[in-house]
Amino acid sequence: MRDVTQHPVLSDGRTASQLRELGVRRGGVVLVHASMRSVGGDAGTVAEALRGALGPGGTLVVPAFTPENSDTSRSYLDRVRGLSDEACAAVRAAMPPFSPGGSPAPAMGALAETVRLTPGALRSAHPQTSFAAVGPAAEKLLTGHRQDCHLGEGSPLARLYETDAQVLLLGTGFDTCSAFHLAEYRRPAPPPRRVYRCVVESAGTRRWWEYEDIVLDDGDFAALGGDFAREGRAAGAVRSGRVGSATGRLFGLRAAVDFAQGWFGRHRPARP
Repeated sequence: MRDVTQHPVLSDGRTASQLRELGVRRGGVVLVHASMRSVGGDAGTVAEALRGALGPGGTLVVPAFTPENSDTSRSYLDRVRGLSDEACAAVRAAMPPFSPGGSPAPAMGALAETVRLTPGALRSAHPQTSFAAVGPAAEKLLTGHRQDCHLGEGSPLARLYETDAQVLLLGTGFDTCSAFHLAEYRRPAPPPRRVYRCVVESAGTRRWWEYEDIVLDDGDFAALGGDFAREGRAAGAVRSGRVGSATGRLFGLRAAVDFAQGWFGRHRPARP
């Protein structure tokens, strides 16, 4: 039995009620980015509340990204800054290969890890930007995630767009909203491309894998999200409410991506 006395602000039933009041659709699909530090309580309670609000016909999706197994990721570059070539080589040699069933995603937070480890949960196959999901639509949403497509048409984000999923930012800002990345792929003049590299497991063997994809840029997502929130709230597209100790923001993924496409056209200079 969970010791609720440590986290009096949260209970499964009360939190599920808050989520339903916010607008989480029973039987729907919701992509969640969460900060448990802001929400309070434990991730298991929130995961159960989300599944309770969605009901047995609903599907809960979380990012399960793994920058830890790449030597081209921002986290790796931050980690090795100032180190010698030998020390950098040692860091690379110690990187565990990506395995959909076994690789943790610590950078995504406690709720994402809880969902990933839920019995029956599935995970997409991309070795850097996978998603995990539990619920009846999980297989349809996650199957076919191309390993050379982070967050574009060959990723679960495009399937979530087709499904008209909701996005819930739970105690986090719009800078964490991965859905905006889909709009980067859909610009009339796509961003430049770059090489990515990570460690994968193939037939029980650890190997480096290199692929090319667009340059992803979340540096202006906070500003983009601020404009989307102001305009979307006026139109009823963005709803806010208290969930635990945090503010939850709920909106349609399709509306967010469509807004971001137009916003990028106005705020990001076109390539020459």
